Amino acid sequence: MMRLPVFIFLQLFITGLYAQQKDLVANQGITSDLHRANLGRILFTAQNIPPSALQQKDILKEYTLTNKSNLFMTAFMNNSITNYLHGLSPDLTADSLVKAGNYQFALFVDGRLVYESNLYPGAPFKAVQDTATLISKPLIDNEHEGVFWSQYYWGRFLSHGGDSALTDGKHLLHMQIRPYIQLAAEVKVGEIIAEGDVLLNVHRKPEINIAKVQLHPVSPYPGLDISKDKFDSVRIKEMKANIEEGVFKHINGVVVLSKGKILIEEYFNGDDRYTLHDPRSVGKSFASTVTGIAIQEGYLKGEQQQLKEFYDLHRFENYTAEKEDVSIKDLLTMSSVFDGDDGTNSPGNEENMYPTENWVKFALDLPVNLTRPKTEWHYFTAGVVVLGDILNKTVPGGLEKYADLKLFKPLGITQYEWPYTPQHVPNTAGGIRLRALDFAKYGQLYKNEGKWNGTQILTREWVAKTFTKHKVIPGRKEEYYGYLFWNKQFNVAGKQLNAFYCAGNGGNSIFIFPDQPWVVVITASAYGAAYAHPQVAKMMTTYILPALLNK
Repeated sequence: MMRLPVFIFLQLFITGLYAQQKDLVANQGITSDLHRANLGRILFTAQNIPPSALQQKDILKEYTLTNKSNLFMTAFMNNSITNYLHGLSPDLTADSLVKAGNYQFALFVDGRLVYESNLYPGAPFKAVQDTATLISKPLIDNEHEGVFWSQYYWGRFLSHGGDSALTDGKHLLHMQIRPYIQLAAEVKVGEIIAEGDVLLNVHRKPEINIAKVQLHPVSPYPGLDISKDKFDSVRIKEMKANIEEGVFKHINGVVVLSKGKILIEEYFNGDDRYTLHDPRSVGKSFASTVTGIAIQEGYLKGEQQQLKEFYDLHRFENYTAEKEDVSIKDLLTMSSVFDGDDGTNSPGNEENMYPTENWVKFALDLPVNLTRPKTEWHYFTAGVVVLGDILNKTVPGGLEKYADLKLFKPLGITQYEWPYTPQHVPNTAGGIRLRALDFAKYGQLYKNEGKWNGTQILTREWVAKTFTKHKVIPGRKEEYYGYLFWNKQFNVAGKQLNAFYCAGNGGNSIFIFPDQPWVVVITASAYGAAYAHPQVAKMMTTYILPALLNK
């Protein structure tokens, strides 16, 4: 009896399995001869090649994977996800199907399942879900970090066991794609619709010659002198080499102040001390600072003031009395009753806000969430936009002029750029661009309990309130939230080091250590990458803090 090759059998099995169910929507069909020849397969490439231009010679069978390598995948399928889901739940409409299901991706290393994840329903757009019979996306694209969900998926794979599985040496990477649908409490998963593998020759652990690594010489900066304090330079050289070798990705700058003076200053990826850097949500903390100054000068009565003092909430959608009672403190501690949580698919997720014409209206139109504990912390960017709007309408001359006069000029910060809301109000959601050394000045202001060059810019009381553990961060061990500042402990060399800090997408951070003489700034552009904050934590615990402790 003649045997069919395994792959041809798989093609016929997949085609036959899903052909038994009549299609619900028309799909784009087989797009090319290569598509037809690779039906049910996932192909890997080292470059971003459009499927229409992809040739057999581009397909990887074996690939050397370094910290600077890119990796792309193209999956050739027999049908669209809407029709695959129709096979799992024939009674649902096309609209209902794509709201309840999507693709499931699984990655195996050397035959062992490492990470499996279901793509959220609703992505990509319905028209694509109805028609697309192929997926072409980057898993690793170092030049365009965090652009696609697939890159985030790869980051999650690494953080859930992939990093430890891909040790230096040869490993077989295998990917599978299936359809899934969430039906009430049941998740129904279909058969494999595409799969493929590539043999990886992993070389991610660079050989570092410390003797060849030179630290950047420190020089004075307006308002900041040079520190003469000691530190373990070998540790910092090791960190610098790992950044340059791509072990730590998309790091732009590392600045350390000791006793208010520059101790370490290193830049990467084309940045220097004059580069204005986008720190994303680090900018939220600046709204807290200006709020403190406005209270100190009497333009706000205090953080207990409520929204009803600034807005006629009856004019907005989903009015409830609970909205009236939301206080400035609730916005500062991210604990208001609004149904907004950037970490979930809530109505108030920031990604739903940005396309709208009026972000304040978006926030105040939101319903309240009565199922979440009333004072529980939830990351709510839109609430900080409302706080910025309150400041803008309350302080003389508006937020931009006031912040410049009361904060930036006293700190000697002259070069910076605000982003703006659609109403041209400074965007307190984040993104204010400063130089790394000016971010360090800002951190030092809090280290100095609000004082700079003998002038009390912020009251000591406001700094103390800001550096109070007002809220527990759900799901994180011993992490807390103050007034738009985070708090956690670093455990280094048997010591617990308490830090309040600003944090932004990409790994951007300003760490202030109340019990130590340090301010640490890390600027980074790993936007949207799952590894962004974990790699900063590793830099801090493995290199920066040990270097400061080991003098």
